[in-house]
Amino acid sequence: MNFKAQFVHKLHQATEISFSELAMELYHYQAEHNPVYKLYLQNLGVATQGVKELTEIPFLPIEFFKTHEVKTDSFEAEVVFLSSGTTKQNRSKHLLSNLGWYTHNTKLIFEHFYGPLQDYVVLALLPSYLEQGGSSLVAMVDYFIKQTGQQEQGFYLHEHNRLLETLKLARARGKKVLLIGVSYALLDWAHKLQGQEDFSQVIIMETGGMKGRHREMIREELHAHLKQGFSVTAIHSEYGMTELLSQGYSKGEGIFWPGYSMRILLRDLNDPFDIGPGHRSGGINVIDLANVDSCAFVETKDIGRMHEDGSFEVLGRFDNSDIRGCNLLIS
Repeated sequence: MNFKAQFVHKLHQATEISFSELAMELYHYQAEHNPVYKLYLQNLGVATQGVKELTEIPFLPIEFFKTHEVKTDSFEAEVVFLSSGTTKQNRSKHLLSNLGWYTHNTKLIFEHFYGPLQDYVVLALLPSYLEQGGSSLVAMVDYFIKQTGQQEQGFYLHEHNRLLETLKLARARGKKVLLIGVSYALLDWAHKLQGQEDFSQVIIMETGGMKGRHREMIREELHAHLKQGFSVTAIHSEYGMTELLSQGYSKGEGIFWPGYSMRILLRDLNDPFDIGPGHRSGGINVIDLANVDSCAFVETKDIGRMHEDGSFEVLGRFDNSDIRGCNLLIS
């Protein structure tokens, strides 16, 4: 097996103790075999072999996924994931040599938190992602739907009546129901329902994103509207993005737990290279060991808070998040 195949095999056997060792192994490999990351490190003046701890690793600003092909080794992409946006916007691109690495990883993470997919009917309200194409979220949910073996239609654009009928039939058959949706679409439906239907036995999971359809809301306000409209006591959330292949999940109150292949580190809000366990709030850096084809060390534009038990919250985003980063790399 080549390095990537061997690494993925080891990753699937990973334990908490071995995560740091795997991360350091992947860092040293990508520092040499990922041209974009390698040049970024050179421009920073980082001596790769001198990096011994996770907090010493420079994280690649997420903007590079918009301006460069962030690839480890040379390969022909089986799939290219694209971030949401308009045709006039520069959308992030994430190239994968093997779609199966991604989908298998998403299943392992989901089932760790929620149990076997075969126990579920998965319904999705993701209109903007379906319409634009190239979405890693749609690919994940489509895989989940196939894994359930369900006969019910999984994806819906705006057919709320059909979706409600399908949901009720699934509940009548005694199946667990997961309704996963982009925030604005769930909010639209919640406003129509106004608490007139009982969704108390349904997992309502929002994936973020108003996409300009509603004013931006803090999490507490969004979840309050959703809980009222769907008559549920908790709103679940998924933390993921085009540039990552792993997810974190929250079962309520916006407290996320990262998947087994993912760890969160916080950086100082004013010094992106000041990374360490001493920060309880700051910019979110993600180590995603599933990113074997790209870069596993991603500096996101999210601001978060860490808890001592390893869980985290997302508090907001940096303003002018596209400013920093790409001027450090020669095109």
